[in-house]
Amino acid sequence: MLFAAPQHKTQLMPAAQLKSPSSKVPGQTEFVLLISSVMMLVAFAIDSMLPALPAIGLSLRVADPADQPLVISAFLIGFSLALLFIGTISDRYGRRWLMLASLIGFVVMSISAAVAPSFEILLMARGAQGMAAAGGQVLVRAVVRDKFEGRAMAQIMSLAGMIFMAGPIIAPSMGQAVLAVGPWRWIFIVLAALGFCVWTWAFFRLPETLPAEKRTPINIKAVSANAKVVLSDRLSVGYTLAMTAAASALFGFLMSVQPIFGRTFNSADMLPTGFAIMAGGMMGASLLNAVIVKRYGMRLIGHGALIVFTLVAGIHAFVAWSGRETLESFIILQMIMMMAFPMMGGNFNAMAMERMGSVAGTASSLQGFANNLISAIVGTIIGRAFDGTTVPLYVAYFICGALALIIVFVTERGQLFVARHAPTPAE
Repeated sequence: MLFAAPQHKTQLMPAAQLKSPSSKVPGQTEFVLLISSVMMLVAFAIDSMLPALPAIGLSLRVADPADQPLVISAFLIGFSLALLFIGTISDRYGRRWLMLASLIGFVVMSISAAVAPSFEILLMARGAQGMAAAGGQVLVRAVVRDKFEGRAMAQIMSLAGMIFMAGPIIAPSMGQAVLAVGPWRWIFIVLAALGFCVWTWAFFRLPETLPAEKRTPINIKAVSANAKVVLSDRLSVGYTLAMTAAASALFGFLMSVQPIFGRTFNSADMLPTGFAIMAGGMMGASLLNAVIVKRYGMRLIGHGALIVFTLVAGIHAFVAWSGRETLESFIILQMIMMMAFPMMGGNFNAMAMERMGSVAGTASSLQGFANNLISAIVGTIIGRAFDGTTVPLYVAYFICGALALIIVFVTERGQLFVARHAPTPAE
């Protein structure tokens, strides 16, 4: 069992191969918890801002309310840009030191955002904070790929994703709780404290998972060769583009959710509760995926989830267009779509990395760069299309889902749901 007490035979690597201040190697339980905590910082950095956007706009004299979500967009764009080179650096020098540098950078940039004197400087600090957070996110995937592949990787990432989903559940409530006792700047102080705690844990317990003999030099020829491997693989490109389309809808939701609760339904105080319900559905779906993926396979689950995602998006768009949208229907239908998302993401990402073992860091960077940058830009456009209703959001959801389905259909050459060959442990 994955969460059983770790024994010597279930350790991730022999202790002799690791370089870490601790003499012990983390068992799978601690490993999953640690990488989940690194991932969770990104969720806290994004979702804790949602209830604070009006307060930030008022404090920093942002004239157009549509500009307030740029606090989230700046983080996502900075995050995306850093993804382009972090994996390549880690393929050359290893994972551990870069993870630690990224975490301490997150702490410093959180403090910088807390003291920002203007909206423009806040956006720059948020962009830099996103770049620091990217190090952790890329390296989580690379570290997991160093140790697992195929369905095993999908299972580990789903378990980590399940724990990670505590972030979106807690973060808006945390942001609102801070606002109840102090200014919005204190949210960034809390983020800095969380980042320092994770850095301390990683410093003492994170092993180096990339042996020296497997590292690749940084030169134009090697980088180009690695990039060619990533960009010429059908699964890598296809599933990255499919996840990009789906993630664009999710980012559009993040850009729209605060004005939807606040202006469409006049229920701004319900944002933390509604968001927690939706994120709770994602957590349950991540756990379900981890439990069933080895039995049913990544394609059956991922393709099925994408079809559900797209169909429910179409239903939600019709409900919104017909004027029958209520706060309850909004939360319930959005939760169903968000439940489909981790069942796509965990499997699509694993399939995109399926044949990338020799260039895992570069693959994680290039795939993450394309996914996050395009999604952040498209999501910002979707968010700025808000017209007081949920119609623009769910028309965009349906379009994104349909596009992702077409991409997967082409990637799999018209054969959905089943593997192209007999299942193996590495599939």
